[in-house]
Amino acid sequence: MVLALGGLLAACGGDSRGGGDGADGEDVPDGDAQEAQADQDGMPDPLRVGLIPNVAPDEQRARYQPFGDYLETELGVEVELFVASNYAGVVTALASDQLDVAYLGGLTYLQAQEQIKLEPLVTEEDRETGTSRYISAIIVRSDSAAQDVDDLLGQEASFAFGDVSSTSSSLYPRIMLVEAGAECSVQELDSCPPLSEISFTGGHDAVAQAVLAGQVDAGGLERRILNRLISDGAVPEGELRIVEEAEVEGYPWVARLALGEETLETITEAFLDIEDPELLDLLRAERYLRVEREDYEDMRTRADELGLLAAG
Repeated sequence: MVLALGGLLAACGGDSRGGGDGADGEDVPDGDAQEAQADQDGMPDPLRVGLIPNVAPDEQRARYQPFGDYLETELGVEVELFVASNYAGVVTALASDQLDVAYLGGLTYLQAQEQIKLEPLVTEEDRETGTSRYISAIIVRSDSAAQDVDDLLGQEASFAFGDVSSTSSSLYPRIMLVEAGAECSVQELDSCPPLSEISFTGGHDAVAQAVLAGQVDAGGLERRILNRLISDGAVPEGELRIVEEAEVEGYPWVARLALGEETLETITEAFLDIEDPELLDLLRAERYLRVEREDYEDMRTRADELGLLAAG
């Protein structure tokens, strides 16, 4: 079941089981009034699962519905999937006890952890790197004179990030810019001289389109999403070019510590047991790997230094 969560999460398509006051006639949890009930094994029923919109919410909804069906079978409880309208929506929903489990970017997880006790469970093994890490990239149009980030700074280029709380479309592009000599403000996130203009588009796909259309000179996004946009025909092949890359620790699936150790392990095992190639393909994973809090500590340090830890 895919639902909308109050004003925090984007309304999603219908499921005939819903019968409340939400979008499209679906039930909408409202905190304590819709608090998940635990079954005899301690697993919340329904299990409320939140997703960040690293692509358009409708696309995210379609991708993860088969996963929701899988979890219902494996865990023996109803699973409600919620797609956020922005990254902050998932953090707010976790902090207000409206979600049990969530798929977050590394930065979003760290921001949420400032407000609620969470445990990272797993991340996907990336198909491009063969590890738990994936690639953040800075892109330009193919006809740009810029060959690297130094050139972008020398040109006083305009630059587009995705959502301010995105790991690979905000934090790591900013890290690459700063390491090249940009003086990005900690207080004013839209100030990053010598870049002439900074914008936040809200999503990776919007960054690619902004650069493609010439609305900005360069932008930051996740390389996997760029490759998918190209394969889907949304970005013509050869029109965009990568000028800088950085490795990023993978998106963690996290859960509230309050669920208890046994329930957390049961959920973790459900991820580790996924073998269906079609489901893994939908989830962009070769398989799932366990992660721990320590895997994100370097990211926490960099986010704090750049003023992004509290930006969510």
